[in-house]
Amino acid sequence: MIEHRFQVDLRGVVDLLSHHLYASPRVYVRELLQNATDAITARRAAEEDPPAGRVVIEPLPDGALRVTDNGIGLTEEEVHTFLASVGRTSKRDDLGFARQDYLGQFGIGLLSCFMVADAIEVESRSAKGGSGVSWTGYADGRYTVGTADAADVGTTVTLRPRAGVEHWLTPEAVRDLASSYAHLLDVEVTVSGQRITEPQAPWEVAHDDPEVRRAALLDYGARVLGSRPMEVIDLNVPEAGLRGLGFVLASPAAVGQGGHRVYLKRMLLSEDASKLVPEWAFFVRCVVDTSMLRPTASREALYEDDLLSTVREGLGEQIRNWLLDLSVNHPERLAAFLRVHHLGVKALAVRDDEMLRLVDAWLPFETSRGTMALRTFRRGMSMIRYVETVDEFRSLAAIASAAGTPVVNAGYAYDTEILERLSRVDPDARVRRLDPGELAAKLDPLPPGQEEAVAPFLETARAVLRELDCVPLIRQFDPVSMPALYVISQKARTQDTVRRSIEAVDDLWSDVLSAFDDVTVEHRPELVFNWRHPLIRKLTSYPPGPALRHAVEALYGQALLAGHHPLRAVDTAALNRSFLALLDRAFP
Repeated sequence: MIEHRFQVDLRGVVDLLSHHLYASPRVYVRELLQNATDAITARRAAEEDPPAGRVVIEPLPDGALRVTDNGIGLTEEEVHTFLASVGRTSKRDDLGFARQDYLGQFGIGLLSCFMVADAIEVESRSAKGGSGVSWTGYADGRYTVGTADAADVGTTVTLRPRAGVEHWLTPEAVRDLASSYAHLLDVEVTVSGQRITEPQAPWEVAHDDPEVRRAALLDYGARVLGSRPMEVIDLNVPEAGLRGLGFVLASPAAVGQGGHRVYLKRMLLSEDASKLVPEWAFFVRCVVDTSMLRPTASREALYEDDLLSTVREGLGEQIRNWLLDLSVNHPERLAAFLRVHHLGVKALAVRDDEMLRLVDAWLPFETSRGTMALRTFRRGMSMIRYVETVDEFRSLAAIASAAGTPVVNAGYAYDTEILERLSRVDPDARVRRLDPGELAAKLDPLPPGQEEAVAPFLETARAVLRELDCVPLIRQFDPVSMPALYVISQKARTQDTVRRSIEAVDDLWSDVLSAFDDVTVEHRPELVFNWRHPLIRKLTSYPPGPALRHAVEALYGQALLAGHHPLRAVDTAALNRSFLALLDRAFP
């Protein structure tokens, strides 16, 4: 058996890198900086008194780019190992240092430069001694190795741009990319002689006055986010070597909208990392540095593992504690926050009792008594009643309040779940959904002696509404401006839903659904006429006939529309018929 070696098509590898591994050729600057920084890290570990780390980036007049570092350098053997062996990327095995001390990988990192260069020239002198070595690699897979006159320990990499991508190596592009990736590195990085690295990360800057520090961090958040955030939260997860800031957005955000800025060992990893915080904390944008989280193969995102899950839980707990601290020490800031980001807080309150207490005490809910916190609303009440839709609240709120049955609008996200969980933080809290049928039973009856006078009107109304599966009632209620109220109890709603479904499906499913239709008891919606309304009083004294029938149909349709109830075909027909008939009578 004869042994053969795989032949590596370097152009194919570069195409794979540029189209499938890396999102953009811009990462070549990051890879050069990572190699330089790792070389400096290796020299610090090998020498007792190494020089201060320094990386010099120089765009050259001929369009080339030169990057020089004073790191540990490479011997000729290491040049072959790291620069000429595709896939041979481990630093732990060959340099003897822990893998977590390094940002990148020599081999793959250097190959990324072929996305913008046809040739890569490397000159290096190792701190281990010996003469300098030069290496030149070409995009077609060739490389040469020779000696170099390098006087100082370190490495210089020169890129010769390939046709069509010269714009990636212009001084402006290089400065912008290097500043974006490396401005937090703990080594001095200069571009065209100008230092781009900062002495401290913003979250490391201390100040005697917390409010002065907060204002400075909010200014930093404005530069990062493009708009000034509402609040800032210090973040720290020691298990992942993570420190940074969480910025609370000043305007509403949707779940999954926008990501986080993540640095790995102070090198920018991603400006749009996802899944760093729990889903409910979508109102926070983080800027963090970590030394332990794992990057993906492209080193442009975070690898989903147990440690990232731990970080997500830890950051969620710190955001939660920040909210609780606001409720105790800064209620005015909490109120401003809730006005914008109530949805995230409600999402957390559904499963967190402490946040449920915060929502109960501080978050305004829409009620028939006005907008107020649940704790204020239920004061002195033995039972809290709510409706599940905004339309139902709009149609019933005023009447429920007048009938002495105040209700909460639970028609928005998480409201029903929050109300049903109130007993976890207040054992005396009793909560139940309002059945409109119960509400109708609480409305005031007619004044004594009026039942006989309205009997002919009710007879006509009963005949008209029978065709619409509805029954008439006359009651007294506020507001006086409402002539009629369409009320459908929960049982009537369920029965109506089943019957509509039976009409919409085929015979097989119709037989199945018929088993759920309780025909022994008929539950029908009610059209409640308001005796306090002048029009109703006038109609009850009007003689039976076509005009009265059309008036009843018109009131039925108006009540459906006012309560935002769905219209069936028969309802639409009745509404149109009454409208045209009344117009015809008005203009004979």
